[in-house]
Amino acid sequence: MSKDPATIQDRETLATADEIKHIFRNLDDAKLLAILALRPTILDLEQASMWLSGDKDVFGAGQPLRGVAGDIVAILTADEEEEQTRSR
Repeated sequence: MSKDPATIQDRETLATADEIKHIFRNLDDAKLLAILALRPTILDLEQASMWLSGDKDVFGAGQPLRGVAGDIVAILTADEEEEQTRSR
């Protein structure tokens, strides 16, 4: 099975605010702006989305997600981490 070069190229283009909102629904403006500042590609958004949906094994069991996709996950889960720290 070969990969279509056009599809790969499309996934490596910079994501727009609308694409970010489409993939990560219910984003507040601060998180949207923080993600936009990272200049993510569509591929970065897809990887972060897979990670957040529980498909961590795709990237290597027990391995953290790195790069821009990892930064996106950190932005989107920052509130959860703060709540866990406060409840301890």
